[in-house]
Amino acid sequence: MKVVSIVGARPQLVKLAPMSAAFTTAGHDHVIVHTGQHYDADLSDVFFSGLDIPDPDINLGIGSGSHGAQTGACLSALDPVLQAQRPDWVLVYGDTNSTLAGTLSAVKMHLPVAHLEAGLRSFNRRMPEEHNRVLTDHAADLLLAPTEEAVRHLAAEGLQERTALVGDVMVDVCLRMRDAIRERRVAVPPLPGGIDAEEPYVLATLHRAENTDDPRRLEALAQALADLPLPVLLLAHPRLLSRADEHGLKLERGAVHVGRPLPYAGMVAAVLGSTAVVTDSGGLQKEAYLLGRPCTTLRTETEWPETLTGGWNVLIDNPSILGATRWARTVSRPAPTTHRGQPYGDGTAARRAVEVLEQRV
Repeated sequence: MKVVSIVGARPQLVKLAPMSAAFTTAGHDHVIVHTGQHYDADLSDVFFSGLDIPDPDINLGIGSGSHGAQTGACLSALDPVLQAQRPDWVLVYGDTNSTLAGTLSAVKMHLPVAHLEAGLRSFNRRMPEEHNRVLTDHAADLLLAPTEEAVRHLAAEGLQERTALVGDVMVDVCLRMRDAIRERRVAVPPLPGGIDAEEPYVLATLHRAENTDDPRRLEALAQALADLPLPVLLLAHPRLLSRADEHGLKLERGAVHVGRPLPYAGMVAAVLGSTAVVTDSGGLQKEAYLLGRPCTTLRTETEWPETLTGGWNVLIDNPSILGATRWARTVSRPAPTTHRGQPYGDGTAARRAVEVLEQRV
């Protein structure tokens, strides 16, 4: 079986790691195409080396741009690649512009498309990720769903016959990395931003357009982080740095220490070392949940509703409405005693996904 994986952004590279290993173990021909949607070394290169992913067979070097320009550039560049490869499956991951472009390119050539992490829904149509998820699911031939909730969403949209529940491959890599860190089998970089890893701290990320494009919104969130009573390690995505610079905003203030994005081992170690997580990232919400750290999500909704069970994750759209005291108590709340269970699977999702692809080739 020949599979072409199309990736382009940090979260997809993390998901690619267990899939690549599973394809290798099963003896399949696996071709990796990196669109270059994330071209910053901190968001791309370190993940290939840190997660033992083979170097991409093809790197398209698309880079940044508006959503339309980036999607169009990916689509144009992918057409000749897929025409030359003619795989049994084109595998797309998650919800990025690269995901949608890979899907469109493949279906126009009548190549079978499988969508890993299918069926997630935030029901926020202002999010570009939501457009990408829905359009990809309705165009793809096979929907590899991570959770029972995702399966229900797909069934409600008339896509049940194309759906297979395999679990979440992020669990595979997250728990494996957690154990390697605890057993000191991997090197972990020191925390950036002058944060003392031996003292309590909050880990934060902020990158979504709805939180960074409006200068008043970004200012309010930056100040909310600055007002927290614990040191805050803000891992600054290039988008956040760019928007802050455009708006003339200083991110490093009060409690906030700004650092560069970490390789995956460093990110998992930073979550494990933290007392709490504040983010607008879907992936980090789930990683905090898997690693047992309370998370506060700066959004009105989440595509991972399982994380809300028992108060492990709390949605806060506007911290200023809470007031400084209640906001600080929310972020620094103790970890719940509620059992988290295994809503995302047991760490063998990649193997099951490959088995489904084999069965339906």
